[in-house]
Amino acid sequence: MPLFSKSHRNPAETVKILKDNMAILEKQDKKTDKASEEVSKSLQAIKEILCGTNDKEPPMETVAQLAQELYNSGLLVTLIANLQLIDFEGKKDVTQIFNNILRRQIGTRSPTVEYISAHPHILFMLLKGYEAPQIALRCGIMLRECIRHEPLAKIILFSNQFRDFFKYVELSTFDIASDAFATFKIFEDYEKLLQSENYVTKRQSLKLLGELILDRHNFAIMTKYISKPENLKLMMNLLRDKSPNIQFEAFHVFKVFVASPHKTQPIVEILLKNQPKLIEFLSSFQKDRTDDEQFTDEKNYLIKQIRDLKKTAP
Repeated sequence: MPLFSKSHRNPAETVKILKDNMAILEKQDKKTDKASEEVSKSLQAIKEILCGTNDKEPPMETVAQLAQELYNSGLLVTLIANLQLIDFEGKKDVTQIFNNILRRQIGTRSPTVEYISAHPHILFMLLKGYEAPQIALRCGIMLRECIRHEPLAKIILFSNQFRDFFKYVELSTFDIASDAFATFKIFEDYEKLLQSENYVTKRQSLKLLGELILDRHNFAIMTKYISKPENLKLMMNLLRDKSPNIQFEAFHVFKVFVASPHKTQPIVEILLKNQPKLIEFLSSFQKDRTDDEQFTDEKNYLIKQIRDLKKTAP
């Protein structure tokens, strides 16, 4: 039997037709209605090739051919760059296609991860999508899938655009701000990320985290973060980092745990268990910052708060 019946176009034809009709949509002329219909059909056809139909698995050879056509044609870039021109269902289809092709593996290789690593502007287009309300949530879904892959997460983490997360989590549109924070949280595998040997990674992540939880607009985010004992333990470890700058950034996060009037019981227990050591440690912590009165005042306040902690009656 032939791989493609007469009623079904092969991947190369489907990709070409989709790309041609996306070009028409970009022009925004009288032909856009017909082009929009063709885009929807082509997206559905690509979904069928990738996902199969009903209980029938798609042939691996066909999927491989489709993936190669998507890479060679630059269609992934076209779809993301013009996502706002595609109708509602089509946006959902693009998201599904993108995430499906991203998860595809050949042995230990992830070809789409390799492709995006070589074309990092795809990641920054998705990140910038948070600035466009009509595509923000779709871009967020695709971006989260990307940064679950360490090579792609590192591209964003070491970029200047990483700090844009701080801007996006403060957007006035709640669902977009929440989505941006959900994406940022994937970077927050701090046990691994912040304890790495990479100074830039540690400091960038700590600085952003500190800004996020100290901003009064992010009260809910702060409350959730400081309720988790693993986060407190991590900050206590980072207070002893070999870099004074890392120690200082960790201090600004640690102080939120201690200063909070609504500490959870696990947090109180950790502080009580380490009470004498913490008081001794903080008393001599970065003593050379003699010209920083605010730091000295905050440090003394934390020492007092820790000293005044009492075990609750059983």
